[in-house]
Amino acid sequence: MNLENRTVLITGANRGIGRALLEEALKRGPKRVYAATRSSFLHSDKRVTPVTLDVTSAEQIQRAVSEIDTLDVLINNAGIATYDDLAKPEVIEQHLAVNLFGPLNVTRAFLPLLKRSKGAVVNNLSTSALAPLPIIPGYSISKAATLSMTQSLRALLAGQGVTVHAILTGPVDTDMTRSVDFPKASPESVAAAIFDGLEKGEEEIFPDPMSQSIAEGWRNGVAKALERQQAVFVPENVTKAA
Repeated sequence: MNLENRTVLITGANRGIGRALLEEALKRGPKRVYAATRSSFLHSDKRVTPVTLDVTSAEQIQRAVSEIDTLDVLINNAGIATYDDLAKPEVIEQHLAVNLFGPLNVTRAFLPLLKRSKGAVVNNLSTSALAPLPIIPGYSISKAATLSMTQSLRALLAGQGVTVHAILTGPVDTDMTRSVDFPKASPESVAAAIFDGLEKGEEEIFPDPMSQSIAEGWRNGVAKALERQQAVFVPENVTKAA
């Protein structure tokens, strides 16, 4: 899957990795890039179409679907990360609403278009999906759940021509991590590596030095092997629908 003459939708496209993904996508010859943000957004490139989209709003998701008539690549990038200690259930619920149910509901809404184009779903996760970061446990829980959702969608949609990819980022220099002092990759380099991974058909994309250091261990590990073994248990009605 490359982006030349393709149509792409990126959620959370106004800053951080999302903005870098938007700019990198434009370098790769797409026909149209839909930039989904919660507030107004303008871009000088005529191939960019702004879309107002809060991924927690069913009404806005449906409105976005009505505005887009074709789609090849959906990048679920919008997310939140709040420091917490698991003392407040509402913080965990907020992370799940944005980071898990947001991508799930957006994906479900756009599936008819993606099935038609034999397209791709790309979910921006984190290495925190594999092992929690104790300073942001609510975020880590939501990303672990979204990884499981991604793997489930991958198995369910495989026979319908839609590929599903997980981006497992390490530390990236964005607003979310600005206050933390450790080595971070640039959003621009991460965005380029994400699209490179998509073009190679990588199921899990490790787009920065920290995440790349664990890539081989993940791909050859017991968890990935178990995913492949269990992917055959697709419900019969899904198989027939394909």
